[in-house]
Amino acid sequence: SMQSSLHSEEGLGVASLSVLYAALILSSMFLPPILIKKLGCKWTIAGSMCCYIAFSLGNFYASWYTLIPTSVILGLGGAPLWSAKCTYLTIAGSSYAQKAGKNAKDIINQYFGVFFLIFQSSGIWGNLISSLIFSQGSKKVEISEESLACCGAYDCMTGTTNSTGSAQPSNSLIYTLLGIYTASGVLAVLLIVIFLDQIKSDQAETEKETLKTPTFWSTFLATFQHLKDKRQCLLIPLTMYSGFEQGFLSGDYTKTYVSCALGIHYVGYVMICFSAVNSLCSLLFGKISQFTGRKFLFALATVTNTTCIIALLLWKPQPKQLAVFFVFPALWGLSDAIWQTQTNGLYGILFEKHKEAAFANYRLWESLGFVIAFGYSTKLQVYIKLYILLSVLVLSMVTYGAVEYIEAKSSPGTPTTTKKENVAPLAQETHM
Repeated sequence: SMQSSLHSEEGLGVASLSVLYAALILSSMFLPPILIKKLGCKWTIAGSMCCYIAFSLGNFYASWYTLIPTSVILGLGGAPLWSAKCTYLTIAGSSYAQKAGKNAKDIINQYFGVFFLIFQSSGIWGNLISSLIFSQGSKKVEISEESLACCGAYDCMTGTTNSTGSAQPSNSLIYTLLGIYTASGVLAVLLIVIFLDQIKSDQAETEKETLKTPTFWSTFLATFQHLKDKRQCLLIPLTMYSGFEQGFLSGDYTKTYVSCALGIHYVGYVMICFSAVNSLCSLLFGKISQFTGRKFLFALATVTNTTCIIALLLWKPQPKQLAVFFVFPALWGLSDAIWQTQTNGLYGILFEKHKEAAFANYRLWESLGFVIAFGYSTKLQVYIKLYILLSVLVLSMVTYGAVEYIEAKSSPGTPTTTKKENVAPLAQETHM
């Protein structure tokens, strides 16, 4: 969330993010099934996290020769990390549900809710650290009406972001921040290596016996053969929208609304609001989805995001309206909590027998959404991006509705079972 504001010269920040997610697309096509089968979930997670540390190190001397290569490294590690995490949670949830005699769908959704509670809380701590550090060097500057006119949906596309609100942070403050982030990454890897259990499943063991050394092309084909499933194809717009909406908040809202009108030291505080709401709602929606059904939650996220997009088109940011800067990320966090928990859970339930290929597709299409969002970030005005976001959201809900229709039609009235493939529970949920 700091890249677009911290490295705004020649668009280096958003360029590095675009390269990052382009590498993530390539990684999604090939690496996850190979690494998960070879190393197992635990060591795939530990190894992939080291790629994130490399990106932190690349920011110590930010240039095209350091950020772009480390962005590629991070992208290559991202898909195996998230695929292994999703596979780990899905296997663990299914295993527990079978032993406890509970509905696997509900347990998997609950597990993803707990995970995203913890994951999104990282935004609270990370942004709190950045805000406290950068606020030490910030100097209050009076912002002219002419400068404010370039903030918001009809921005002037000047290429600089925080020249009005506060001076660029000093190198010593940036190095302090990056040092803390890097140390946190090293500690995280050590915790995984020492404490996380290697997880096994009957399916994984069977696959190891029948396909001990997956080739490059077999892995490539496994990811794309999954597109033969009509449901996977229909979920592509919804998955890409997840990348679009996250990319807009972290790349455009922080730059053209927050940094432009308030200063870079406010970016962290605003993103804390997003992360806090996202974290709490992830846990909440993970638990209540078994009572409300996911259709209601997707409808809630759609209405909330649509309202925010329309409001952002109309609002002209003013420093005196400080509370408003926090309302948007709070509502965005509520919506994103639904997109993340319910879409991940949906993939785990629909494609229970092909988890690695399914979650590789999830990362691939979400990453493509990020690439497109960051790719046109410096080329288009914000109001055009908001219209694109709204269009993709509408398309996503149409195709998601088709998936629900297919599921309801394919297994009407089928009794729920936790031992067989967990596709039947979807039909039961559609009438909730």
